[in-house]
Amino acid sequence: MNNVKSGKRCIMSEYVPLRVLVLDTVMDRGGAETMMMNYLRHFNREKVTYDFLVNRDYHAAYEDEIEALGGRIYRMCPMYPQYFGRYKREFREFLGQHPEYRIIHSNLEERSYFPLRIAAECGVPVRIAHAHNRPVGFDLKSVFREYFRMRLPKYVTHMFACGTEAGDWLFGEANRGKVIQQRNAIDTRQYRYDPAIAEQVRHEFRVDDRETFVVGHVGRFFPQKNHVFLIDIFAEVHRQCPNSVLWLVGGGETNDELKNRIKAKVDELGLHDAVRFLGVRSDVDRLLQGMDSFVLPSLYEGLPVTMIEAQASGLPCTISDRVPEQCDVTGNVQIIGLDDDPRHWAERILDQHRRWHDVNRGEGASLVAGKGFDIQSNAEWLQRFYVDELRRKQEYAQGSKTDER
Repeated sequence: MNNVKSGKRCIMSEYVPLRVLVLDTVMDRGGAETMMMNYLRHFNREKVTYDFLVNRDYHAAYEDEIEALGGRIYRMCPMYPQYFGRYKREFREFLGQHPEYRIIHSNLEERSYFPLRIAAECGVPVRIAHAHNRPVGFDLKSVFREYFRMRLPKYVTHMFACGTEAGDWLFGEANRGKVIQQRNAIDTRQYRYDPAIAEQVRHEFRVDDRETFVVGHVGRFFPQKNHVFLIDIFAEVHRQCPNSVLWLVGGGETNDELKNRIKAKVDELGLHDAVRFLGVRSDVDRLLQGMDSFVLPSLYEGLPVTMIEAQASGLPCTISDRVPEQCDVTGNVQIIGLDDDPRHWAERILDQHRRWHDVNRGEGASLVAGKGFDIQSNAEWLQRFYVDELRRKQEYAQGSKTDER
């Protein structure tokens, strides 16, 4: 860690806490962002804490909480191709102005290549790249993605991934043995099913009939989440079970273009009374209590934190075959092919719901915790990891200098 006043590096510093610089696009309520917030909340922040460097120039959902927890937020230009040169210059200048950051934890996927290469050149000893997704298909972005991800491993000291498939994509299967599976952990107690809360939430959204089937989805309005197909699925659910509603939790980009297209589709199908757009929420744990089924027909995922949350709340879940099977930690998840038609999806979802009445939803939280996804133990491990790895790197560097003399 650096002595900030003198700029000299030392094995240990009197300055606490250890401040880890997290690189992310924007601190809105997405999966990777929610995961980092879960860890930040449960660190001993007198010892280890997070600061964030983001690439969007607007006040995002988590920023107030970050600052309330003592974190700092820095902004830089977007990481679009036309800004790559500018980003590299600005990031190098940033590290020169902030020599206190000796650990960088990047959630920028393949784009981590830029900042972690510069960090390596600037002597930052601990450089973590974290894989959160597994993109599929080919588009213009794919060319850049392949170029950057192939060159990334050379500049990282530690490879993190939310799941095996995400790690294989970003770092390559040859590096699988080096990848640390860092769980998308949650506070399982917060998600434990409570019938009183479920009734309260359903009443809040005018679902007072206990027989109403509430289908739920939590996800930003990005193409990856496949909302268009989700609406087709729910249209079939609603045709077969008219006493049903769909709750869509999440926001989109600042212009909400995709969200508005989904709303238009809902209106065209005559589902405007059955589909509720709940927006960006800070109480997802409560909303999950009021749902009867959780559906995630994504085009691709890493290991989504929403699936851990849904299972902790005791919900039966239905996912596409593009979502890693590894996210089923309770045995209460069914997988359906994206090539299957919406009618088949609806039949499977409704059949699962009919069989679910005898299941004790309250067991979900303990099942998830038992699989190692509770935040407390994971936060303690990660906190020790940062401290120990920085010490190890610095002791090694100090020893190398002694040997040279």
